[in-house]
Amino acid sequence: MLDLKRGLAPLLDLTDWTAAQSVFEDGAIVHLAHPFGTMDGPGAFFEDALGRLGHAFPDLERRNTIVLEGRTDAGATWVGACGYYCGAFMNPFLDIPPTGRMAAMRLHEFYRIEAGNIVEFQGLWDIPELMMQAGVWPLSPSLGREWQVPGPATQDGLRISGDGTKAAGIVGDMLRALGRNAEGVEAMRLPDYWHDACSWYGPAGIGTARGIDGFRAHHQAPFLGAMPDRVGDPAGGHLFAEGNYVGFTGWPGMHMTLSGGTWLGIPGTGQRLTMRSLDFWRVEAGKIRENWVLVDLLDVYDQLGVDVLGRMRELAS
Repeated sequence: MLDLKRGLAPLLDLTDWTAAQSVFEDGAIVHLAHPFGTMDGPGAFFEDALGRLGHAFPDLERRNTIVLEGRTDAGATWVGACGYYCGAFMNPFLDIPPTGRMAAMRLHEFYRIEAGNIVEFQGLWDIPELMMQAGVWPLSPSLGREWQVPGPATQDGLRISGDGTKAAGIVGDMLRALGRNAEGVEAMRLPDYWHDACSWYGPAGIGTARGIDGFRAHHQAPFLGAMPDRVGDPAGGHLFAEGNYVGFTGWPGMHMTLSGGTWLGIPGTGQRLTMRSLDFWRVEAGKIRENWVLVDLLDVYDQLGVDVLGRMRELAS
């Protein structure tokens, strides 16, 4: 396998923005979290997204905690990166008021590679996390723990290597079992795939859950209660692995109907939704020990007609 991580170093480290932009094909597909959405190529990504972020954080740094490379069953090559953009938050970003202090925004970014260049980019930035740090979170409180999500407990996320076939099989089987939610909790066989002391690191607005019981109580039960017909398609997404790590992306990756329940405090409206989620897993002793998940919650709210950024501006005024 090519050492694509080395080739993407200017992008993964933000060491040279001109060199980073040159890693993209001119016509590369660029998807980014709401409100950016599908952008007009890499130039728009660097100017309208990274450029604005760099203005908000004049000393912007990128700190990766996981960099994963692998091929899907269909033969596509992907690199996935997990970590934070951070620095002194000195100027507004998307009208989020600056704090004048250190701030961090979680990132999950996936890059599809052909001939050594990026031809497709899918990225989620945890923009709600910045709102929380600025004290202008406009929505319901999280059920899980809000904190700065750590990197892998094994501290090896930047030196991953080895055959990922076994880890990919475990995660793939788990995802297919999750699809049996209509048959009840037992049909999903969570203890078969998840470590007793697993950590599920959700996005700001959902938070972190600990252990299988915590995962069910603080994320899964409210999520499935509100959207019992949710369908994810592992075969239709892009799953790749290296060593004990697995990545999965789809744009979108799930379809569902918001029909009731208590997820995020949103009432059931019968609204059909799609959901973007970029995921990393670490497998240990044959079970999932850690799972990093970002969901484009601002896009979900936008589909429901809720302007989260607009409400944030009202709260900050």
